[in-house]
Amino acid sequence: MDLRERLSARLKEAMRDKDTRRIGTLRLINAAIQDQDIALRTEGRTVGDAEVTAILAKMVKQRQESARAYEEGGRLELAQAELDEIGVIEEFLPKKLSDAEIDAAVDAAVAETGATSVRDMGKVMGVLKARYPGQIDFGAVGPMVKDRLT
Repeated sequence: MDLRERLSARLKEAMRDKDTRRIGTLRLINAAIQDQDIALRTEGRTVGDAEVTAILAKMVKQRQESARAYEEGGRLELAQAELDEIGVIEEFLPKKLSDAEIDAAVDAAVAETGATSVRDMGKVMGVLKARYPGQIDFGAVGPMVKDRLT
């Protein structure tokens, strides 16, 4: 079962359960995917699972930033709503890598690209982003890559 089918099935379940928050989040996900489909229509293709994963990862990041802003502004109920949406979205993302797995992934990406200095950091990050969308916090991995290359 591909990601789109899982999303549709979960949306139907949420509708049956009358879970309005979940329904809203799943519809937002479907709308984001459909927007990307429309953008790719000129190329004659549709969004695949890897692209859906990237869309979901972007949605999680946006909601994390919004939740942080709401918390700083003292709007805890809105921050909680954003965190609830993150929980729904993360159900469809691959599991996060452990610290040991992240270290191994960074080492493999450095070796694969032949990176030797900080100038090559973009190449390494590109490989990691392509291979592990939604599985790694790239904000935290950037300094690790930089340390390895200095």
